[in-house]
Amino acid sequence: MTFDKLFQDKLNQLHDEGRYRIFAELERQVGQFPAVNFYEDTNKEPVPDVKVWCSNDYLGMGQDQRVIDAMTKALQECGAGAGGTRNISGTTHYHAVLEQELANWHNKDAALLFTSGYVANQTALMTLGREIKDVILYSDALNHNSMIQGIKQSRAEKRIWAHNDVEDLEQKLAADNPDAPKIVIFESVYSMDGDVAPLREIIDVCKKYNALTFLDEVHAVGMYGKHGAGIAERDGVMDEIDIIQGTLGKAVGVVGGYIAAKKEIVDFIRSFGDGFIFTTALPPAIAAGAIKSIQLLKEGDSIRAAHQERSQTLKDKLTAVGIPVMPSQCHIVPVFVGDPVRCKQMTDELMKQFGIYVQPINYPTVPKGTERIRLTPCPLHNDDIMDEFIDALCQIWDQMGLKRAA
Repeated sequence: MTFDKLFQDKLNQLHDEGRYRIFAELERQVGQFPAVNFYEDTNKEPVPDVKVWCSNDYLGMGQDQRVIDAMTKALQECGAGAGGTRNISGTTHYHAVLEQELANWHNKDAALLFTSGYVANQTALMTLGREIKDVILYSDALNHNSMIQGIKQSRAEKRIWAHNDVEDLEQKLAADNPDAPKIVIFESVYSMDGDVAPLREIIDVCKKYNALTFLDEVHAVGMYGKHGAGIAERDGVMDEIDIIQGTLGKAVGVVGGYIAAKKEIVDFIRSFGDGFIFTTALPPAIAAGAIKSIQLLKEGDSIRAAHQERSQTLKDKLTAVGIPVMPSQCHIVPVFVGDPVRCKQMTDELMKQFGIYVQPINYPTVPKGTERIRLTPCPLHNDDIMDEFIDALCQIWDQMGLKRAA
């Protein structure tokens, strides 16, 4: 077998299973979101006014002119890149200010920037698991791939506890050596189903067994709490979480990831984490944009209230016309399809017939048989845009012979 045939056979298998992913070439236009230009061909003129319904720029902060202005100013002042890794020459004033802003946001001693939320999770968990002797890592069954990979690469002992099942977590903690160091790893908002972890109960069990808590808030930072610091702030337990991990690439509207914790923990990961030590720093303009975005998100809760209203309105409208909205405790609106081929066909037809962009969510992102479209309305999806989308979805739904809920 040649390598070319091996690769092509694997790709053909993805096509046959309806899981092959095709990227839509989009061009965001400042002030026009959720409308974008869509390029069917890179070398041809774009199709204008395509509506995006699956962006993780949940609040539209990536389009906020104040954020753009802050980035432009920093770009003119500092240039394009940071100049190296943080350890060599890549630590700029903007990085230091952003870490201070993040630590303050989560009421922690310190914070540490990474190039993405994925790298933040992977590096932090790999470092903790590798460098703490005899540590046991307890991971929620539905944790993100970045957390799974960090745990796996640490080669530490691990336990997988049933999703959001505090009783199962306690049974696993109780069964292990009481003297072994323990870290419990979980998310606040699980982005494919839209469910939320019972933080208070998890924290109480962790305290009982002297376990460190590691909370991924990537789908919650900016979105929940009086100052937008996440579900932990909303639920009044932020000070009881040992390590909070977040992203700058979703509600904050730029790119990057971070952890926030006690200064000793942050310094430990800074000093031993390969994914931090050997990676070029974020461009200072990115850091400047994140600083401005976070400052704006901390100022008031009105944007979060508007976002929650849009999300609930979409859920209500879809339910009213019999489109099966999966149970969701947060801003994410998952619509059940249950078949990978039909899921892809549906999103293809929405784009082709109506200029609506939604990505199919298939295995391995979700279990086989639970394929869905995942909708993320933002405050910029007004009633007209929403009604146009629902009408289009209903037409495609009926064309494909899918059943509506009673």
